[in-house]
Amino acid sequence: MINNVVLVGRMTRDAELRYTPSNQAVATFTLAVNRNFKNQNGEREADFINIVIWRQQAENLANWAKKGTLVGITGRIQTRNYENQQGQRVYVTEVVADNFQILESRTAREGGQSGNFNSAPSNDFGGNNTYQQSSQSQTPNFGRDESPFGNSNPMDISDDDLPF
Repeated sequence: MINNVVLVGRMTRDAELRYTPSNQAVATFTLAVNRNFKNQNGEREADFINIVIWRQQAENLANWAKKGTLVGITGRIQTRNYENQQGQRVYVTEVVADNFQILESRTAREGGQSGNFNSAPSNDFGGNNTYQQSSQSQTPNFGRDESPFGNSNPMDISDDDLPF
């Protein structure tokens, strides 16, 4: 059986971090994921997907990702049910995340504050908090005005040399 989910979206609120009686961290939040098409009014709609993440990943997410953060999630869909106070059976479908990755820098998220260093460590949540130096010159230029091979002259190739 296959049950894999990959999502990219923005957090609609800060993650709610709690601990089970056995001291296991669990965080819940909602991810807004844009649909690939527009509605009849020409507007793009979004799905709001409930996410649950456990243990160290939950603590890391709660510490580093806040409302509005662009996050990538991998995990699986899970359903559960319970009986509410009115005696009705309630069914819940949610994504149980195995991993997450923050997909933008904190400075990009907060509007590009000035400074030599980003205030967020790299996305290495294994404990190696290395800081990256930010600069305007490190932004890639995806324009068509430059040759991808540097400042070289055009090749001089005759039609006889082409294999087709």
